[in-house]
Amino acid sequence: MEWLFKPDPEEKKVLALSEELGIGKLLSELLVQRNVDSFEKARRFFRPALDELHDPFLMRDMRTAVERIDKALRNNEKILIYGDYDVDGTSAVSLVYSYLQKLHDQVATYIPDRYSEGYGISYKGIDFASDNEIDLIIALDCGIKAIEKVSYAKEKGIDFIICDHHRPGDQIPAAVAVLNPKREDCDYPYDELCGCGIGFKLIQAISQSRGLPTDRIYPYLDLVATAIAADIVPITGENRVLAHFGLKVINEAPRPGIQALLKSTKPVAWSMDSTQLTSLQRQTL
Repeated sequence: MEWLFKPDPEEKKVLALSEELGIGKLLSELLVQRNVDSFEKARRFFRPALDELHDPFLMRDMRTAVERIDKALRNNEKILIYGDYDVDGTSAVSLVYSYLQKLHDQVATYIPDRYSEGYGISYKGIDFASDNEIDLIIALDCGIKAIEKVSYAKEKGIDFIICDHHRPGDQIPAAVAVLNPKREDCDYPYDELCGCGIGFKLIQAISQSRGLPTDRIYPYLDLVATAIAADIVPITGENRVLAHFGLKVINEAPRPGIQALLKSTKPVAWSMDSTQLTSLQRQTL
């Protein structure tokens, strides 16, 4: 492994921030290296606020996605929530499914088998949807390169909404809506969301379009924080807000699954005497 060190920050910026915030020079250097070089940026860094979340309708195709879901709810269509098998994908499926099933009783989930189906959308999954008369598939954390599979589903009369954060190829699938901030034609202000983060933006948009109180979707942030950590996306910008408040949910009102994990985790207590510490310091110098 090669360690890449950030360049030393400008001394002038470091001293100015140190004076403005009333903090030591070392902490000021660390902040400036992370582009936190003003009081306002420091405030947002240390005290994220939910009102800093972006309008979900700034994401390309979001309004089309919400309208298609509304149509499915009105017409009592069957919806399949399809997600990748990793933590980000399964968290995203849990989030969107648990939200939609409060609005609609025709919602099911599908996680592909890692070995028999592989990564992403599979023909087997689409055949499962067809056999069960599914009208709409919402794919989470996958699908941005599933050109042929989305076309295959269309031939079977199944619509697709894709919510993905991976970099697109030269062609975008012919789905009803493709939500991905990394699309070149998408002007969404932040493009480092994980798949579950995009799923959260989708339920935020649905909630917003129905005039529902925004605080109803905040309990789902524990799943978003879990996915952000597991998928190792940058904890900057909107991710920092989502992670901050997601951790608050985990600590203050954990859902049964997370509560069970917390109860089963036993902290390991250990200590190190001065001789061991000196030896370790020598090894790391």
